[in-house]
Amino acid sequence: MDFSGHRGFCKTENAMITPNLIKRTDRNIIIKDNNIILNDNGTLPSFEKLLELKAQYPASHCIAERENAFSALELPDEAEVSGTKEIALREYFFTHSEEDSYTAARAKTLLTWTKKMNFCPKCGSTLAYCKEESAKECPECSVQYFPKIEPCIIVLVKKEDKVLLVRHSYRNQDIFACIAGFIEAGESAEHAVYREVKEEVGITVRNIQYKGSQSWPFPDQLMLAYTADYDSGEFSLQKEEIAEAGWFSKENIPASPKPGSVAYRLIHNLF
Repeated sequence: MDFSGHRGFCKTENAMITPNLIKRTDRNIIIKDNNIILNDNGTLPSFEKLLELKAQYPASHCIAERENAFSALELPDEAEVSGTKEIALREYFFTHSEEDSYTAARAKTLLTWTKKMNFCPKCGSTLAYCKEESAKECPECSVQYFPKIEPCIIVLVKKEDKVLLVRHSYRNQDIFACIAGFIEAGESAEHAVYREVKEEVGITVRNIQYKGSQSWPFPDQLMLAYTADYDSGEFSLQKEEIAEAGWFSKENIPASPKPGSVAYRLIHNLF
C-alpha cells in the first residue's frame, strides 16, 4: 500500500523512527535482555559494531531515532559479543549521567514497543512510522499510536526511626524492597500510594510526599517515588503479593535493591 498521500506518513528512511540502521549516529545502544553492551573501557560501541552484529544476527531487532540521534540494536539472548562487556541496565543508570541514562532507557523502551506494536488495535491495518513524531499511524483510520508508558508508584513508609520494607512473593530472591504498584484508571498517584499500602500490608498512611521519578524500561514503567508516614493499623499481608513485611532501622537494612534503582535511592535517602 502506498502511504505517501496520507497525513503524517513518509518513506521509512525519512521517518522519526526507522526500523533499520541507515545513517551513522554517535550514540549507539546495544541491548541484550535487560543488559547493555559496552566497550571494555565503558564507552558505547561504534556504529560499525552495530552493523557488524546486525549482519551476524540478522533476526535481531534494530531502530534509529532521528530526534534523539541514536541507533539501537536488541540482540538475542544467545548472542556473544567479543571485545565488550555486558552490564545490567540498572547499573548503567547508576554509573552514567542522566542524559546517558535517558538515551539507554529510551532505546530499550522503543525497541520493545516497535517490535510489539505493528497493527492498529482499532481496524487491524499494518501501522506505518510517522515523519514528525516518534509514533506509528494507521493508514486506514489515521489514529496515531505513541510508545506506551505505564505509571507506577513506589513508596517508602516511615514509622518513627524505622522504614517499612517487604519481601515480594513472586520473587525468587530474598530481597526486601519498597511497596510499589501500578496507578489504576481514575486514580491520582497519591491515591495509588494509599491504596497499594492498604491492600498489600493492611496499614494506612498519611503525609504522602513526592520525591522524584525514574524511567524503568522493563518493559515500560515510569516510577513515581514517594515517602509516607505510618498512620494506623497492624500488618495484614496480601499473601499473593507479599511474603514478609517488617520495620527496619537504617542500621539494620536487609538485602535490598541495588544502586541504579529508584528503590535504592528511597531506602538510602538519596533524593
